[in-house]
Amino acid sequence: MKFFVVALALIAVAAAQDETMYTSKFDNINLDEILQSDRLFKNYYNCLTDAGPCTPEGNELKRVLPEALETNCAKCSPKQREAGTRAIKHVTENRPEEWKVLRARFDPENKYVAQYLSEAEKEGIKL
Repeated sequence: MKFFVVALALIAVAAAQDETMYTSKFDNINLDEILQSDRLFKNYYNCLTDAGPCTPEGNELKRVLPEALETNCAKCSPKQREAGTRAIKHVTENRPEEWKVLRARFDPENKYVAQYLSEAEKEGIKL
């Protein structure tokens, strides 16, 4: 009986640890390749806007993005934060029309823009 209690406790601890951070299984995706490729960017954009199918990576991004915005990416790794900053900087500078659509979709009340404005300015991002 003690074995089962200990095993359940270990499983619970492992599950809790897994939920404290977003998955890292997509951390090695070549973000620059996606941002520079019209075809790849459009696929992710269409996924995020429900205008097309999603890859597993796109589904995961669409799933966690609202919570990440709400919590200032509290469950993000440093690598995920850096990738998010790079992606936002690229989209705001190079794809302003798509940025407007994404903002309207994920921040219709502009609360996140207001929340992250000073942080974005430090990174050279004009929201």
